[in-house]
Amino acid sequence: MDVRRRHLNPTAGEPLKPHKHQITSSAKASDALPLPLYLTNGVFFTLFFSVAYFLLHRWREKIRNSMPLHVVTLSELAAVVTLIASVIYLLGFFGIDFVQSVLTGRHSHDGWDAEDEINSDRFIIEEDSLKKPCGAGIDCSPVVLAPAKAAALEVEQKSPILEAEDEEIIKSVVAGTTPSYSLETKLGDCKKAALVRREALQRITGKSLSGLPLDGFDYDSILGQCCEMPVGYVQIPVGIAGPLLLDGREYSVPMATTEGCLVASTNRGCKAIYLCGGATSVLLRDGMTRAPVVRFGTAKRAAELKFFLEDEMNFDTLSVVFNKSSRFARLQGIKCAIAGKNLYTRFTCSTGDAMGMNMVSKGVQNVLDFLRNDFPDMDVIGISGNFCSDKKPAAVNWIEGRGKSVVCEAIIKEEVVRKVLKTNVAALVELNMLKNLTGSAMAGALGGFNAHASNIVSAVYIATGQDPAQNVESSHCITMMEAVNDGKDLHVSVTMPSIEVGTVGGGTQLASQSACLNLLGVKGANKESAGSNSRLLATIVAGSVLAGELSLMSALAAGQLVNSHMKYNRSSRDVTKVSS
Repeated sequence: MDVRRRHLNPTAGEPLKPHKHQITSSAKASDALPLPLYLTNGVFFTLFFSVAYFLLHRWREKIRNSMPLHVVTLSELAAVVTLIASVIYLLGFFGIDFVQSVLTGRHSHDGWDAEDEINSDRFIIEEDSLKKPCGAGIDCSPVVLAPAKAAALEVEQKSPILEAEDEEIIKSVVAGTTPSYSLETKLGDCKKAALVRREALQRITGKSLSGLPLDGFDYDSILGQCCEMPVGYVQIPVGIAGPLLLDGREYSVPMATTEGCLVASTNRGCKAIYLCGGATSVLLRDGMTRAPVVRFGTAKRAAELKFFLEDEMNFDTLSVVFNKSSRFARLQGIKCAIAGKNLYTRFTCSTGDAMGMNMVSKGVQNVLDFLRNDFPDMDVIGISGNFCSDKKPAAVNWIEGRGKSVVCEAIIKEEVVRKVLKTNVAALVELNMLKNLTGSAMAGALGGFNAHASNIVSAVYIATGQDPAQNVESSHCITMMEAVNDGKDLHVSVTMPSIEVGTVGGGTQLASQSACLNLLGVKGANKESAGSNSRLLATIVAGSVLAGELSLMSALAAGQLVNSHMKYNRSSRDVTKVSS
């Protein structure tokens, strides 16, 4: 796609008119024919091989008949010209820069090439960004410009007028003749597709999206893997809690949230843990699950497959078939459950540093295809039969675990409980028993024997690019508190059997989320020990939950909850004066 140098509006974030000295990108080899790219490539590939074969055949005949090669017919001359044209196209398309230099007169030492333009965009964005946070000690009031300068700035910062062809596409989207989902393919430019889709949406609904940013996001990075039909992106503030001292290492934990007090409360818990020597974690299990549902003509036949899958003699064979899906996928076990003539098989496997849903699904599909040889009457109803169980509170995850199972503990000194947490050990133990244990049991909770584990899990998940919906089972947690050392100190622990995280794939590769993972030291795949980064991230999540549980329970025991939320979680902004 074309790369153009643009100035950005520092307030609205909209692209402005190109600078008068702007140099647009040069013509590309793929512009040779007004056809879709795959058709253009097919035409030139066909021409190349066809004329090459024709010329070789003709020259062989001339050699056999002792005819001079330099004497050519009109058809041979046309074939030579076509061969040269196709060679130039193929070289230009596959990146030989000097061909495009010859065609366009552009040389590598020009002042503005594509890379320079990209770097200039980054420079302009960085220069227009606010260098400091808007805090109490900084004057964030708007700058008042002189009338002449303000008028000049207003002219310079006008949004670019849509081109005529863009306007036609918008009208076709509004009319329903062009599907909105096809814009990326049709335009070949992901950002322009988002802009066109956004404008069409505003015209269809009659609602403005002026508050939803469009610029400053890499739409190519989400194509085909993160989000379809984008029209912008949502800004969520990221706070830092810590340092969290866990297993002898310090971590600054990023938390993306819009709830006041959450980061501050977790930070207080981190402080209490730090002052007492830190927390300790143990990873109990690491295995992602997928459970297809298959149906037979009789319950007896379903039971035969159950016995076959659970027979240890068959496990090695099934493992080989399953593990073909990935070099990281390793089958750990299969558990089956029957409902009449329907069989649910729960496959568990390790998935390296990926969260692993796609990996385990591919492995399961391999096994199902293999089983059809011995069980041709097997009817696969669905690759997922909810016995997995994904994104739903389920006892199977609470008991068997899913993803990473972690327990994290710390001993908080009496003095720290009193001075930092503003309460006492006896009050915390009693509150935990009556609230987290008895109260949750009275409510019929499933995995919800905690104060607010999902708060911390969700915030860390969003910041690090995890699937937010998996907060449901990842927040399964039981918080335990007990007086130790003759009742003076507090032993606190959280047990979380199904933390589903990864450090590769999905949203982890986006720039913001990747930066947060890098802050924790778990970005990407661990090349020395596959799966180490994702396992470490799971323990950090558990340690952060431990800090959050400790602080909130202390606030409840000391009667501080309402006061703190009234102070930090309520806006003093007069919403009646906010312009729409």
